[in-house]
Amino acid sequence: MSDIQEVTISHLATQGDGAARLPDGHTVFVAGTLPGEQVRIRIQPNGRGQLVEIVTPSPHRTTPPCPLFERCGGCTLQYMDQPSLLAWKTGLVSHALEKAGFDIPQDITSFQVPPNSRRRADLAVRRTEQGIVIGLHAKGSQDVTDMTSCAVLHPAIVSNLPALRTTLRTLNAVHKTADLHINLLDSGLDILLSTDSPLIATDRQRLTALAEELGIPRISWQRLKAATPYETAVQRAPVYQTIAGHQLTPPPGAFLQATAQSETAIQQAVLDALPARLGKRASLIELYAGCGTLSLPLGDRCQVQAYEGYEPALAALKSVGKSRVTPVCRDLNRQPIMGKDLGKADVVVLDPPHAGAKLQMRQIALGKPDYVIYVSCNPAALSNDASQLAQAGYRLETVSVIDQFLWSPETEAVCRFKRESSRRSRNALSH
Repeated sequence: MSDIQEVTISHLATQGDGAARLPDGHTVFVAGTLPGEQVRIRIQPNGRGQLVEIVTPSPHRTTPPCPLFERCGGCTLQYMDQPSLLAWKTGLVSHALEKAGFDIPQDITSFQVPPNSRRRADLAVRRTEQGIVIGLHAKGSQDVTDMTSCAVLHPAIVSNLPALRTTLRTLNAVHKTADLHINLLDSGLDILLSTDSPLIATDRQRLTALAEELGIPRISWQRLKAATPYETAVQRAPVYQTIAGHQLTPPPGAFLQATAQSETAIQQAVLDALPARLGKRASLIELYAGCGTLSLPLGDRCQVQAYEGYEPALAALKSVGKSRVTPVCRDLNRQPIMGKDLGKADVVVLDPPHAGAKLQMRQIALGKPDYVIYVSCNPAALSNDASQLAQAGYRLETVSVIDQFLWSPETEAVCRFKRESSRRSRNALSH
C-alpha cells in the first residue's frame, strides 16, 4: 500500500467525516471532505485518512466564513454549503429512524437557523503568559483557541468578549483555568463563571464593575468541580426571559434552545405534532420539561403534567403560575414515571438530554400511550429509544428536522409516533 492514495468519498459518516473504500476493501474516514470528491490521502497509523489534496472538489464545497476555522474546534463543517448541510442532517435523522425499524414519511419538514444567531455559549478560559484566552478547544487538543470572531454566536456575546478577557485577567479566582457559560436573555447577558480558585472580595468588586460597564443584570459564580452550588456574585437588575408569552427568571447556566429562531421552530413542530382533535381537557405528560420551553405553549392546548429533575429550572416554570401546567420535580433517570401512569395520558411529550431517555423510555413503551412526541438532539440516542417504540407497535407519522447547531454534526428532530391499534377510544380528544 503506497503512502499516498487517491480515493472517492462516497458519503459522510455521523460525525461529518468523509468515508471512502480503499482498494483492499477497508473503509477509511477523512475529515474535511465531501461526498463525490476525488481526494488524495495519507493513511495514518490509527487507520484514518489524512487529507493531502482535493483533486476534484464537490460543487457543494464553499469557503469557510470564519477566519478561525482551521484552528477552532467548533463548526467543523463550514466548508459545506448550508442547503447541503441541512439535507445531510435530514438524512442522519431518517437513517436513525430507519435503523430503529420505522418507515420514513415522505414529507419531512426542515428548518435551519441563520449564522450569528446562537444565544448560549459554553467557553473555556485559560490563563497564559500572554493573558486570558477565551474560546473553544482547538481541534484534537486541550489548547483553547482565542475567540476573536465567531460566525455562529450572536454579536451581543462576541462583542463583549474583550471586556470579559480584561476583567478575568485581574481575578485571583482564575488561577489557571475557568469555564464561562453565557446566556443571552431578553434582559441581557446572564453569566455563570466557574473558576479553579475561590472568589475573593476584590474579585467581586471587579465583576461588579464589569456588570456596570456592560449592562449585565447578573453574574453568578461557582467553584470548578466542586459539589457546592452556584452563588450570585453580582445582581444589578432583574433577570428575565419570555417563553411563549410568559416571563420568567431562568437559573444561572439554564438550558435554552440554541437560538430564538430554533426555539420557535421546535415549539411549533411539537404543537403541529399534537393530535388534531386534542381538546383542552385532554391529558398530556411532558418529561424533561426544563424551564418550560414546551410546557408553556402546550398548556395553551391542554392540561400538562410537566416533570423535571433540576429544581431551579422547575422553580422558574412554577413562577409563571400557568393554570393548565402542573410542574412536578422528579429525577426521571433514577425514578422514571411508570408505564401504568403514562398509559393514562392522551399524549406523552419528551425532550431528553443528549444521552436519551434510557430507563424512562422503557416505561413509555410498556405504558403504550396513544401518541408519543419525541424531541431529540442526538440521532443515535433517538434510534436507540425509538426502537423500543417500534417493538411496542408504534408507527412514525411525522418528522421535523431543525438545524440549530449550524456547521456542526449535531441536529434536532421532532418525531410523532402513534400506536397502530388503540386500546380504547379517547373521549378527551374530541371534548
